[in-house]
Amino acid sequence: MVFSLTKELVFPPVHLSDDDGLLAVGGDLSTERLLLAYRSGIFPWYNEPPILWWSPDPRFVLFPSELKVSASMRQILKKQVFRITFNQNFAAVIRGCRRAPRKGQDGTWITKAIERAYIQLHEQGYAHSVECWLEDKLVGGLYGIRLGNCFFGESMFANVSNASKAAFITFVQSHSDLTLVDCQVHTEHLASLGARFINRDEFLELIES
Repeated sequence: MVFSLTKELVFPPVHLSDDDGLLAVGGDLSTERLLLAYRSGIFPWYNEPPILWWSPDPRFVLFPSELKVSASMRQILKKQVFRITFNQNFAAVIRGCRRAPRKGQDGTWITKAIERAYIQLHEQGYAHSVECWLEDKLVGGLYGIRLGNCFFGESMFANVSNASKAAFITFVQSHSDLTLVDCQVHTEHLASLGARFINRDEFLELIES
């Protein structure tokens, strides 16, 4: 059963989501609702209205201590091929993610409404970006939400090879206080960096601790 949200700031229990993890439709992208969603183990993901809210089981996450850095990536980072910064141009990063082509996807789930909502979250100190530069040109990056010791990754992009990996690895290695990075759903890209599935109950315990 998929629930229809109203203006009331509430979500149904996540264990009521369907087999694919879809929990609810509707609602809005207000800061209050988005923060409630992340704190509840829920995230928005949709191509066009209505908004779809998800809480998949199992959940794909990365524990910083399990980060895998290949020998080739270690060399790239050692040689400082890229310059990595944090929160220097959030708007450019989310635009880069919106414009990035996705294998097997037509268009993007990062709508203009999503873009506005997350820029607002950034301005309020909840959403963060990682920028990857090559000769002063933004060539990759990622963004997500940080609540406590958990980082909820939303999207990444790379216009040149290894740019998003360099951004992700540098971010994780620079934030040793993180308990986990939520990757939401499986991708080979993140699996190669050490992300793995855990059951949703364990995930909820970790983000609530």
